[in-house]
Amino acid sequence: MTTHHRTELTLRDIPDADLDQAVELTARSFHLKLDGKGRAHQREVLRRAVRIGAYDGGTLAGMAAAHRLRLAVPGPQLPCAALDFVSVAATHRRRGALTAMLDQLWRRCAAERLPLACLWASESAIYGRFGFGAATEAYRLEIDSSRPLALRITPDDRPLRLLDPAEAPAVLGPFHETQLTLNAGQFSREPQWWRSHVLGLDDSEDDEDEYGPLRVVVLGAAGEPPGGYALYRTRGADDHGPGAVDVQELAAASAPAAAALWTYLAGIDLTSTVHAHARPVDDPLLLFVADRDQVRVTRQEPCLWLRLVDVGAAVTARSWAAPVDLVLDVRDTVLPANDGRFRLTVGRPGAAATWTPTTDTADVGLDVRELAACYLGGVPLRRLVRAGLADEHTPGAVRRLDTALETERLPFTGEDY
Repeated sequence: MTTHHRTELTLRDIPDADLDQAVELTARSFHLKLDGKGRAHQREVLRRAVRIGAYDGGTLAGMAAAHRLRLAVPGPQLPCAALDFVSVAATHRRRGALTAMLDQLWRRCAAERLPLACLWASESAIYGRFGFGAATEAYRLEIDSSRPLALRITPDDRPLRLLDPAEAPAVLGPFHETQLTLNAGQFSREPQWWRSHVLGLDDSEDDEDEYGPLRVVVLGAAGEPPGGYALYRTRGADDHGPGAVDVQELAAASAPAAAALWTYLAGIDLTSTVHAHARPVDDPLLLFVADRDQVRVTRQEPCLWLRLVDVGAAVTARSWAAPVDLVLDVRDTVLPANDGRFRLTVGRPGAAATWTPTTDTADVGLDVRELAACYLGGVPLRRLVRAGLADEHTPGAVRRLDTALETERLPFTGEDY
């Protein structure tokens, strides 16, 4: 009888010399078809990221990478470890590789003072047990553009112009940064991030779908601050269906500015459908369109999953909408420093919060996963109490906490990095 021995996996940083192994693991795990140019692009993205590997001898059997980004939370922007390339080889499953890699990531976050971690979950059932909660949601929208888009408001009458994507970081970057003060859940973007992750300018691999190249339309004359912009692609009528517009991103400073951009997109010749794969749940388009049947919500889904790595730092950094003084009993089985009872005190709207350990009786009990879901203001805690996922020990405590967490706009993350 043959006995099979399983070697222990060793955790260590992935050196540049092993980046080809990392790209190959990524291709196998996510079923990617990468040519030489595609592999070079993935290699460069990984080269700039934090890389933690699980090794079986000299073979890379698991990987977790993280981009060092800044995430807009209510009020400021906070440093965040944005997880990417998380994968374990099929031959090395159920050996604790993912848990070990994330444990190493938490230590890295503590050393670099990153209070938050986030990810887009390809398998959402996995990450809740590590303390991640779904903090933002989005709609998928479809516009019937076979007829003019009827609106209840007058669109902004400033000129629209097409912009060379290579110019977009310089022109759109400042506008995007101003929007971060309004919408939690979005990332600050360096020029390189615009190029590689938003515009795809550094990815020379040809797209395999039927859509054409990325287009950038800007509201406002050259030399003036933009009133908004849209990133989109188009296809003509063919075997895949009627002509269509695929909206990758649309941002506007006002409802009339948004109306001008949507009117443009819905009026592109030889197309009869506009698809938007990620729009805010409170998108004003759904209210100012004259015929609600012309804009259809085709799907609602969670977007950014958030992890409060340092609950105290995260809670005291964000802004609060109302005074509050409550004791929260937080459960965190992964990071003991977050586990226990803490008093949250906010003296007035906009004032700094305090988060102090206490032995006082808890007003609210919840897992760190649920606290992460509520943190950006997108998920009312009372919904989680109703679902049996959090406990209200003091009547009215949850309502007071929800009032303090509230934001003017719902958080939104449309950027799947």
